[in-house]
Amino acid sequence: MAATAVRYLRSVGAATTAAPRARAEALPRPDLRAVRDDERPPVAPDEFRRVLGHFASGVTVITARDAAGPTGFTCQSFASLSLDPPLVSFMVARTSTTWPRIARAGTFCVNILGAGQGALCRGFAVSGADKFAGVAHEDAPATGSPLLDSVPAWIDCRIHAVHTGGDHLIVVGRVEALGATEEGEPLLFHRGAFGRFSG
Repeated sequence: MAATAVRYLRSVGAATTAAPRARAEALPRPDLRAVRDDERPPVAPDEFRRVLGHFASGVTVITARDAAGPTGFTCQSFASLSLDPPLVSFMVARTSTTWPRIARAGTFCVNILGAGQGALCRGFAVSGADKFAGVAHEDAPATGSPLLDSVPAWIDCRIHAVHTGGDHLIVVGRVEALGATEEGEPLLFHRGAFGRFSG
């Protein structure tokens, strides 16, 4: 049947093979800097931080475990992203030395800090130190990422996607497990200081 169709197409001068597709040229890699070296930023960085500091946020510690052991960093830029599928996101500086280890692990746990955990937050904000010294933790149930003791809530995730956002990366995680206590207040960060709800 196929041979008959090919003979007919040839007899009427029709093409019997698809024309070769033009090879698509690879798009140039986008410049990941929002502002070129020869440009002046439209907003002064100090003023940007001052104004955005008025937005109060919760505080988390993002943890993971790679071949070298547990790692983690303090993160304010965490948010829920999607209910179906269950996704969360956080932002991390592209200069972070902790991020490559989390990326290699492919998993992470978001530890949401409570009002009395300011010292824990500060400990994970220090670069180059042994952040887990004296910090009790267990393995999160789905990924084995470090789940810090006494946090009021946690979200255990696998890395779903990573996007560039100026000088930061936007990391999307698919939620594999999560849990929370029903007691305690969150640790809040506002204008460079910790705070809490007042009733």
